[in-house]
Amino acid sequence: MNLPAAILLGIVQGLTEFLPVSSSAHLILARAFFGWETPPEFGLAFDVALHVGTLAAILVFFRREVAAMVASVPALFSHDPGDSGRLAWNIVFGTIPVVIVGLLFNHYIEQVLRTPRVAASALALGAVAMFAAERTGGRSRDERSITWPTAILIGCAQASALIPGVSRSGATIALGMLLGFRRDAAARFTFLLAIPAMLAAAGKEALELRHMPVGAAATELIVVGILVSAAVGYVTIKYFLRFLAGNRLDVFAYYRVALAALTFVWLYLGP
Repeated sequence: MNLPAAILLGIVQGLTEFLPVSSSAHLILARAFFGWETPPEFGLAFDVALHVGTLAAILVFFRREVAAMVASVPALFSHDPGDSGRLAWNIVFGTIPVVIVGLLFNHYIEQVLRTPRVAASALALGAVAMFAAERTGGRSRDERSITWPTAILIGCAQASALIPGVSRSGATIALGMLLGFRRDAAARFTFLLAIPAMLAAAGKEALELRHMPVGAAATELIVVGILVSAAVGYVTIKYFLRFLAGNRLDVFAYYRVALAALTFVWLYLGP
């Protein structure tokens, strides 16, 4: 992998981690389409770097909400933990499904499902879910009306996004809309809910790297990946939330269908 590839993958990660189009599918497909082969240890290190970058984007963008939740910790077990405390509890409950699925099926997901065919299939199915969410029911609830059972349901949608191509934001926003939440409210909760899962994923992958040597040239590419994915991720969050306040998800659903179709044609013709 060279510097332009590292920059492009950082841009792809920063955009697709938050847009409902699946970052994992795009990274798999970008590597498959362009033939970017990397040593296993560097590939893992670079994936960690990209996730660290987008995690930093969330923490910086939602710094006030995160600080308020941290400040609410002493009151979490009180009769009234306040809005920030309730949000913190909902994130805890919403994280449970992804922890269970990750512990039970991580090896299968990593070894079997990370293929262009699976990613394309999930992209198409996710598009159907988004079309359905846009055409079903009313949406007036905001994130303050989330209860712990609702948080667990949205957490199940997040867990499904461990399958490449599903998309964390696509699955959780679509389910939130089906449950009556506004698009932007569902997205804000989705991004906050992603923090523990992304921390855990980056920490797990970093542990696997602790005994793997990474050279100076690779370190430069890793730093570039972190900076690019963080900057692009921050801008993406900002403008995606504005977009959702008054626009439908259809454009992303159509894009997913087009990318899935392109992938199947590419697979049929032979890479």
